[in-house]
Amino acid sequence: MWSVGGLAPNAIATDDGQGHLVRRGTNARVFPTLFQESLVSTSVEKEKHEGRIASALNIDQWANKEQWLIPLRPAKRRLLPAAPFRLLTSVAFSSTPGGKAVLGIGHSNGSVLFQSLFDTLPRFEIRQAFPISCVSWRPVCTLRPSKSPMNLGVEVLTEDLVVGDEMGNIYYYVVEWPIGWEVTRDTWPGAVSLVAKISNIHCQQVCGLAWSYDGRLFASGGNDNLCCLFDADQVSGRRTEQATGVNGYRGRIEAGSAYGGIETRVTRLLSVDGDEDMPVGAIRAQLQPVPTGTDTVRYLGPAIAKHRWNHDAAVKAIAFCPWRRELVATGGGSNDKCIHFFHTPSGAALATISVSAQVTSLIWNTTRREIAATFGYASPEHPYRVSVFSWPECKQVAAIPWEDDLRALYAISYPRGPTSDDPTAPAGGKEGCIIVASSDKSIKFHEVWSRERGVTVGATGILAGSDILEGLEGIDKEGDVIR
Repeated sequence: MWSVGGLAPNAIATDDGQGHLVRRGTNARVFPTLFQESLVSTSVEKEKHEGRIASALNIDQWANKEQWLIPLRPAKRRLLPAAPFRLLTSVAFSSTPGGKAVLGIGHSNGSVLFQSLFDTLPRFEIRQAFPISCVSWRPVCTLRPSKSPMNLGVEVLTEDLVVGDEMGNIYYYVVEWPIGWEVTRDTWPGAVSLVAKISNIHCQQVCGLAWSYDGRLFASGGNDNLCCLFDADQVSGRRTEQATGVNGYRGRIEAGSAYGGIETRVTRLLSVDGDEDMPVGAIRAQLQPVPTGTDTVRYLGPAIAKHRWNHDAAVKAIAFCPWRRELVATGGGSNDKCIHFFHTPSGAALATISVSAQVTSLIWNTTRREIAATFGYASPEHPYRVSVFSWPECKQVAAIPWEDDLRALYAISYPRGPTSDDPTAPAGGKEGCIIVASSDKSIKFHEVWSRERGVTVGATGILAGSDILEGLEGIDKEGDVIR
């Protein structure tokens, strides 16, 4: 647990009688990491350095900090429209195995646009009653019967999308997306079907959505301090099994009849007469719901959640472990200031790291047992906005300070490094870079992991004091390299 200037607050942890801190109400260990000395040393040295420079240049530091100095240039005024306007709130790309590069774009007016990078215009638009707050695609494709009139019932790869809104509702969509030449051949652009709606699960904004790497589970985080775990097949109401698509990618085949929902069909096509440069499949669809007798939408309540984990603040950061599918990490906001680890089959709390800061994103390393975290507002104040922790020891192995009280708003892992096969080339395609959005409107690139694969030595008595959970998680006394 990060403890800047002292131990964890009593509201977070208590002594277990064996010299360890545990999270109240659980057996999950709470881990301290002290940064007080480095924080004081950094601030003192910075102040001394500034003083030496000011003295050498004969600069009056006190005068320069006064507010009565007249600015050289008046502040630029910005006029905002009085009428409501549409704001982009969230974006996400479809799965890598699907290869369709479909971008889902959520807006504050309740609409979600669907556009592929291979199209020049959006192909679909769906609308809900409340502003969209986040969207997240399933990382694997699913084989389902096609809804195309020309290939009705033929199994095709489809994409799944979950959408959260400002009122706490979660929508589950199935997207069938034919490529350009198929659109031209069949004059059918695909379908977006709502198969399930989860209500009353969050009472405030859904501010985080994340999928497990195998696509079996997804989790939602809300502004109501709650994180919920769902089984995707239970939500969609379909029994599925592993399958392999025609392109060789792993998919999931759906048993039963064609998936239900509300299909959105093309009612008007924009003509492109005389424009030979227009790429194939560049269409714009005007959409409207077209329910049929067999279409059904599942309206679900809180009981559909496998587990519900309470936090002390909003939950935006959620990350499933890529090499242990039973492990998920969540991060709390300003009143929580912790990274929590949970066991997805049982829902047990495994460990907690208190970081004295708002947790804005979490990223697991794919080749070693480590997780990177980014931070927003810190309290008590400390300069660290990016840090890396080992698992399951929960020890801090790296910390990156920022200057000027900046905040890390969100981060993603660098999607692709250099493609050179030469191991002597720089980074060798194995760089461990994360991309961080900063509060100063900049994007920062941090190399938080070296090229070498890591080795982590496990220890017993870590995961909630349970040898069974440790065995399930593969924690041994010998070192383990994740391959």
